[in-house]
Amino acid sequence: MTAVCNTKNVDLVRSLGADVVIDYITEDYTKTEDRFDFIFDAVGKSSFRICKPLLTPIGIYISTELGKHGANVWLALITPVFKGKKVLFPLPSIRPEDVHMIQALAQQGKFKPVIDRTYPLDRIVEAYTYVETGQKTGNVVITMPGPSQPAQ
Repeated sequence: MTAVCNTKNVDLVRSLGADVVIDYITEDYTKTEDRFDFIFDAVGKSSFRICKPLLTPIGIYISTELGKHGANVWLALITPVFKGKKVLFPLPSIRPEDVHMIQALAQQGKFKPVIDRTYPLDRIVEAYTYVETGQKTGNVVITMPGPSQPAQ
């Protein structure tokens, strides 16, 4: 697995299991000679147009974002009609068996979520503002008081 991240996250990404890590601060990932069957843009900072040359002839590109002007949605509808490289835009769903699998992985120490920051519910605007900076690493968690805990 090849991963792309900034300098401060190289060690973290390696610890998560990446075989190759490209630091986009010091290296242009689009210039790699490697070709990929699957590219997952986990933060939505790239595009199919940029990644298409990096895909194998039957490669698939997926992003967590809609893309500029919703391009990923349209490309997901159009590219399957043609042979070759495709954009998929999966709609997330959560099945009970998925939750049980994540639970088992967590209990075995194999699921390692990356938590950047935690905010209480009454600071959700601050949390959202931080996420919008594009500087977070991993997830931002909102904590909510339990039924016996008063709101802060």
